[in-house]
Amino acid sequence: MHPHRITPLLRHLNHHPSATTTTTIFSLLHHHRSKSTTTTSTIPPQPPQPPPTLESFRRRIAAESPTLADFIGGGDSPYSVEVGTKKKPLPKPKWMKESIPGGEKYTKIKKKLRELKLHTVCEEAKCPNLGECWSGGETGTATATIMILGDTCTRGCRFCNVKTSRTPPPPDPDEPKNVAEAIASWGLDYVVITSVDRDDLPDQGSGHFAETVQTLKALKPTMLIEALVPDFRGDAACVEKVSVSGLDVLAHNIETVEELQSVVRDRRANFKQSIDVLKLAKEYAPAGTLTKTSIMLGCGETPDQVVSTMEKVRAAGVDVMTFGQYMRPTKRHMPVSEYITPEAFEKYRVLGMEMGFRYVASGPMVRSSYKAGEFYIKSMIDADRANSSSASSKVSSA
Repeated sequence: MHPHRITPLLRHLNHHPSATTTTTIFSLLHHHRSKSTTTTSTIPPQPPQPPPTLESFRRRIAAESPTLADFIGGGDSPYSVEVGTKKKPLPKPKWMKESIPGGEKYTKIKKKLRELKLHTVCEEAKCPNLGECWSGGETGTATATIMILGDTCTRGCRFCNVKTSRTPPPPDPDEPKNVAEAIASWGLDYVVITSVDRDDLPDQGSGHFAETVQTLKALKPTMLIEALVPDFRGDAACVEKVSVSGLDVLAHNIETVEELQSVVRDRRANFKQSIDVLKLAKEYAPAGTLTKTSIMLGCGETPDQVVSTMEKVRAAGVDVMTFGQYMRPTKRHMPVSEYITPEAFEKYRVLGMEMGFRYVASGPMVRSSYKAGEFYIKSMIDADRANSSSASSKVSSA
C-alpha cells in the first residue's frame, strides 16, 4: 500500500463535506498498528532514534496514512453540525446547552466584584462555565478570570463582545492593589488576570499587569497566577515586563488558525506577532513558567489549517493549548460557521498530546480560561516543583 499525504486527503474532505468525519487525520496516529505483520516484517531493524521532533512527527503521520477509502470510512460521527439560519432554523446541538450559574462561592465573588467595581471576562464574554469555575466545580479548584485596565478595548475583533473605543478612560491607579486584595480574600486556588487591549497607553498596560501580579503574589504567595496578555503590538519590553513579574503561566491567545487571522481578529493583530509574543515569553520568563494559547473552532477553518497551526504553536515552545467552540455573542458579530462535535474536539486533544503539548483542553464548552484546564495546570506545576525540590535535596546531600 502506498501511503498518502495528509494535506491532499484533507483537501478532498474539505471539498466533499459528506466525507468529512471525525476519523480524519487523527485516526492516522495509530492506524499502522492494525496492519498485518506481513507488511511490517519486511522493514529492516532501525537504529536508535533521536528525540522526536515536529518534523519527524509529520513524517510519521504521512507514512502511516491509509488509503482514501480507509481514511473516510472508519466512523459514524460527523466532524461538525450545521448552523441554523433564518430561512432554515435549527436548534443548537445538545452538547451546547448552558448551565445556570449558582453556588455559595459564586454568590460571594459576584457580590465582591460589584462592591469593588471590578470586571471579569467571565461576565463580559458571557462564558457558559462561569458558575462552575467560580464555585470550584467537580475539581474543587475555584478559579476566576479578572479583567484589568478597564472594560473598554481599543480594538474591535469580530468575535468579541467587549466594548471598544479609540480613547478609553485612563486606568485606575488603585486597581492593582484593589484587585490583588480582592482576589487574595476569595479563597481561590488559581486566578487568571487578563485585560482589554490598550494601544492608547505608552506601555500598553504592561506595567499595570506586572504591578497587579506582584502585589497579589506578595499577599498570597501560594496562589497560582496566569496572565492572559494582549500582544502588546509585539513590543518585547512589554512582554518581558510581565514575564518576570512572578506569574506561573503566561498566556496569549492566537484565537484562530493562521489563515483566518484577518477575518476574525482586529487588523492590528496577526499570527506572527502572536507567535513572537509566546516565544519571547518563553525566553524571558523564569525556568518552569508555562506558556499557553487558545483557538476557537467553528469560524470557517479546515482541519488541515488547524493541524498546521498546532504545529507552529508547538514549534514556538508553547506548553498548553486549548480548543473551544466559537459562539456568536450578538447578531452584530461574526456568525458561527459550524458546530464542531465533541468527538472531533477529542481527536484534536489526542493529536495535541501526541505532538508534545504538556496539556490540551479541548471541547465545545472549553474557553481559554477554563476551570478543568486550570486544575490540571495547577497539578502539573505542583508536581514540577515537587520534583525540582527533590532533585535539589539530592544534590545538596550528595
